[in-house]
Amino acid sequence: MNVLIVDDNPTNVMLVREILRKAGYTGISTASSAREMYRILGMEEPTGPLAVPEIDIILLDMMMPEIDGLEACRTVQQYAELKDIPIIMVTAVGDSHLLAQALDAGAVDYVTKPINKIELMARIRVALRLKQEKDWHKERDRLIREELRLAGKVQSSVLTEPYQDERINIHALYQPSDELAGDLYAWFPLGEGRYGIIIIDMMGHGVSSALLCMFIASVLRDTVVQKKEPDELLRLLNTKFNQLHMNGNLMLYYMTALYAIVDTRAHTIHYANAGHPPGIVHMEDGSIVTLDSTGYPVGMFSELDIEARIISMTPNAKMVLFTDGLLESCSEDIDEAKDYIVHLLQSEQSLAAPAWKELFKIADEETREDDKCIIWIDMNSTADSNGE
Repeated sequence: MNVLIVDDNPTNVMLVREILRKAGYTGISTASSAREMYRILGMEEPTGPLAVPEIDIILLDMMMPEIDGLEACRTVQQYAELKDIPIIMVTAVGDSHLLAQALDAGAVDYVTKPINKIELMARIRVALRLKQEKDWHKERDRLIREELRLAGKVQSSVLTEPYQDERINIHALYQPSDELAGDLYAWFPLGEGRYGIIIIDMMGHGVSSALLCMFIASVLRDTVVQKKEPDELLRLLNTKFNQLHMNGNLMLYYMTALYAIVDTRAHTIHYANAGHPPGIVHMEDGSIVTLDSTGYPVGMFSELDIEARIISMTPNAKMVLFTDGLLESCSEDIDEAKDYIVHLLQSEQSLAAPAWKELFKIADEETREDDKCIIWIDMNSTADSNGE
């Protein structure tokens, strides 16, 4: 164990050092002032400590010239690399208000002079036990974060790559709110100029929502290729969702979803919307059509009551599908947010435009935003007339 004794009185330093030595502690260093302590801890580096110093506990005298113990303790607490080092204040003052200030400044405990060796060693043992427990939690949290980052990469790998042929161009922008997210999108060429496109927003965030998304992704791979109609596919997802037997869970899991089959030969969009934000279609003549909700979210009830609808589209129409996280990044007012997305769809030629990317910037690192996702579909329904 490494102990740093900070005291301007050499006699006090010698006394504490001897108590620690007789208790079997050998890693003892000293500082005669707060500034010397700053140097030992690496606080005088331009960017602060370059690494966590090998100090397990600090015994800090409260009354020192120039910089007292209270100020020194507050300064140490400002550095993330140092704030977990326990500080025990050593003071000759028994003022309860002053001792309370020491604890408020970040000290974990205090001892009073004249120092009682039994009391000092007992307080050191308590502080070290707390530090060991905190270090264990930090290491466990680090391992969990690493596993979450790896899981996030695995989850991202199931997202569909951009797709383009002579009839259609499909790609997406995606900004998860955390390592693991609850949004999912996919598209599948169905043959004969038809393309299945789905976007899903799972309720909640974190591990449970991410695992449910992975489950749904595996179901999609096996069902979309069977060329099921939009309402049939969402009903099947609802059935699979309910087969997970989560009825005993106090939290209700469900997801909104929009599945559209774009037929570039028939010039139609066949879709079903399970409580999802409406998709927006921009026709070549400038008109706007929305793919409004046609049923309840998936997983909310044992039977999904949903219908499919068909709209006609003009050649070279554009369509965007998105999650509610994108709406929230546009405006707090839902109608204003939808109007802004319509404006961007009408004025921009692709998701590469700066205005789209601006919506995906993280506004505040400390504010947990919702997952943001948008799919851009640019259709060339005149491909057949051009020679295919």
